[in-house]
Amino acid sequence: MNHGEIVSFIWGVADLIRDTFKRGKYQDVILPLTVLRRLDCVLAPTKGAVLKANAKFKGKLENLDPQLRLASGFAFYNTSRYDFERLLGDAPNLASNLRNYIQGFSPNMREVLEKFDFDGTIAKLDEAGLLFKVLERFKGVDLHPDRISNPMMGTIFEELIRKFNEALNENPGEHFTPRDVVHLMVDLLLAGDEKRIGKAGVVLTVCDPCCGSGGMLTITKDHILGTPDRQGINPKADVHLFGQEVNPETFAVCKSDLFMKSADGRDAEYVLFGSVLSKDRHEGRTFDYLIANPPYGKDWKRDESEVEAEHEKGSSGRFGAGLPRISDGQLLFLQHMLFHMKPPKDGGSRVAIIMNGSPLFTGDAGSGESEIRRWILENDWLEALVALPEQLFYNTGIATYVWVLTNRKAPARKGKVQLIDATSFWAPMRKSLGDKRREIPPEKAKEILALLRACAEGEHCRIYPTTHFGYRKITVERPLRLNFQASTERIGRLDNESAFAALATSKKKNLNTKAKEEAAGRELQESIRAMLRTLHADLHRDRGAFLAALTASAKEAEVKLGAPLQKAILSALSERDETAEVCRDADGNPEPDPALRDTESVPLAEPVEEYFAREVKPYVPDAWIDAGRRDRKDGEVGVVGYEINFNRYFYRYEPPRPLEEIEADIKVVEQDILTLLREVAG
Repeated sequence: MNHGEIVSFIWGVADLIRDTFKRGKYQDVILPLTVLRRLDCVLAPTKGAVLKANAKFKGKLENLDPQLRLASGFAFYNTSRYDFERLLGDAPNLASNLRNYIQGFSPNMREVLEKFDFDGTIAKLDEAGLLFKVLERFKGVDLHPDRISNPMMGTIFEELIRKFNEALNENPGEHFTPRDVVHLMVDLLLAGDEKRIGKAGVVLTVCDPCCGSGGMLTITKDHILGTPDRQGINPKADVHLFGQEVNPETFAVCKSDLFMKSADGRDAEYVLFGSVLSKDRHEGRTFDYLIANPPYGKDWKRDESEVEAEHEKGSSGRFGAGLPRISDGQLLFLQHMLFHMKPPKDGGSRVAIIMNGSPLFTGDAGSGESEIRRWILENDWLEALVALPEQLFYNTGIATYVWVLTNRKAPARKGKVQLIDATSFWAPMRKSLGDKRREIPPEKAKEILALLRACAEGEHCRIYPTTHFGYRKITVERPLRLNFQASTERIGRLDNESAFAALATSKKKNLNTKAKEEAAGRELQESIRAMLRTLHADLHRDRGAFLAALTASAKEAEVKLGAPLQKAILSALSERDETAEVCRDADGNPEPDPALRDTESVPLAEPVEEYFAREVKPYVPDAWIDAGRRDRKDGEVGVVGYEINFNRYFYRYEPPRPLEEIEADIKVVEQDILTLLREVAG
């Protein structure tokens, strides 16, 4: 049976359970039983040997585990007398026997299976009279690795999980990475490291901090060691896999699959459960290669307190560079991966991560996202950015980008970033899978890889210094110019000023006192209005002169104006006027007008004063730079920001069609409409 037939066969179980389980709960039945059947097929040849060893050494050895592993040929085993064949032979006791069978697994595999929380599902199937039918269905499919290879099984699991995600429609930001994309990412990750990987006796570590069903880890290992269908870089390399996964079902799928890939189960041992953002299960370790596809646009609220505590550690913590907005944690995963790079003196590391466009440009200068980009670029870790075609993923058609990073750049790449536009390197799929309508075939992947290796300017490639993506955001101020007039209309605006309106309100609880204070306040309000009418309705274009007149009038009317009231009066009686005199503070300096405040982004390579003199001063001669707004790191004027607007560098202008052609098309459409109207009118 091929991949499609097996998926259809297993998915056909849904026909049996559709009246008992909601569509979103199908995975509670299908995923654990798929894993159990796979394990059952794997252990079948040595089942007798395990039972014999268990009977022989039980009660004689304190630790049976080594003998039972030896008998099974794997790092796990099952000591229950049941298998799928025997379970179906005792239908009346099927539920209890199935539980006995699951309990018979070795502790390491039982820990994995417990993540499925299958006991409740067994009870529900049993009550509905479906348990026998479902197990019988699974017994009919042979999932032994000799029949279904580990890579194919991984693809089957991901296809099933994709269908479950479509049914649930609850996690649109979590996308399982198609195999064509993973193969390309691994090629980009390992590019240029062939000599390092090819060394005799080399030991390599690979980590995926959000490993899902383990596809990226296993494909990376396959690219290094080789497979029957693919030549590896070094078949004798010693490759160790490490991972962490927060979803219990995909964790169980990943770990059980890795247990079956080797006799010692070494790789499975280092795939650990839990949220990597709140709990780093590989703390203290560094890795040669790190690869991941974190969830897009998924918030990190559940990990907020732990992430913020880690951020407070500064450079000694994983998130010291900055915190992105709470609604999107992609850059947290990237920081985590960079934190786990080996120091350059120990050989350094390479990193490949795929994310959507948001981490490239979201966030203004000084924001968490910008500071993370600044940290990466100022450390010269970003080697290349590859823009992939749209419609590559199962659950979304959005644009994605592969970031390739390293702390041991080749000399020719130091201080540079390579941008690769691979959006046109795709082929249509014969049959769409969800939103996946395109794929990157091997020949297209080779072309993309060749662009990375060549590192040369061209139609699909741009190379820029790291500082090219940085800028200083300066604040440009212009002077405040106001005119003042004590007209009836402007005096009426006083009621909208909070300091003036507050005169007629009291917070006293005693009603008599409250009433007296409010009456006195209303009387003062009226006195102020009367005093302002004595100023006449002349238009003043000098705030200093008007303030002097206001002070004199208030003194003559014996009205005491505190600072809040004076400010309220000036606000109500003023309007912006370009012909008015500049308003100045007590030291004689011009006051800025908040309404005219603007910002400019100055390229890092250019002095701020030169840019301002060329781009701003000729057009607004009275403008000045707010020298008080400085970068918190270097102390210079302007806040440093970094962004990578990828599309800007590959924009191709397409001129509109000639007007004659457009006009001709319009006439044809008009003629068609007239013809239709004549037919309708008879």
